Amino acid sequence: MPPYVRAYHLILPTYGFWLPNDPRGSWSNFVRAWELFRFAGPATTTTNHRSLARVNHDWRKRLETKNKLARDPVVFTGQQALVIANGFAEYVRKSNCTIHACSIMPQHVHMVVPRHRYSIEQVANLLKGQATRELSEQGLHPLADQPYENGKIPSPWARKPWSKFLTYNHEIVRAIRYVEDNPLKEGKRRQRWAFVTPFGH
Repeated sequence: MPPYVRAYHLILPTYGFWLPNDPRGSWSNFVRAWELFRFAGPATTTTNHRSLARVNHDWRKRLETKNKLARDPVVFTGQQALVIANGFAEYVRKSNCTIHACSIMPQHVHMVVPRHRYSIEQVANLLKGQATRELSEQGLHPLADQPYENGKIPSPWARKPWSKFLTYNHEIVRAIRYVEDNPLKEGKRRQRWAFVTPFGH
């Protein structure tokens, strides 16, 4: 029997942060925007559960490809991050979901989430949905001024999350440390959120 998955290191990228045809690979299997497809080719689909952020690639072409996006890449401000945190807290309250670590960065969110009655993909979608509602209600949705032709506001999030399976205590502890230290890599302070439950409590 394979090891039992106890938790996930979940990453929620923002729109434009990780493109479907990123040269390092992506979890997408289709490039929806014709300009992106024409410039950089089809989706670079991978099933790798390890981070691909440090894989060598042509970063200049990756940045140039982002200029072909239909909308500006989403970069959250500090104020938007606080509103997103309120959305996460509301989801935790309603669902009894537990979060062991969370860092809300300008272009992605890192979390450690224990196994839930919902799949991790469902948990990710519900977290993103609640955060997006909070942003809209507070008038802080980053794409509010860039609607679709039908008037609907695009999601500020990438369509698919990234998740790594965690099966053992030491893997969970290591992932929590990684998430908590993530802001330090960008010269920011560690983040402490009231909705986070320390591992082992």
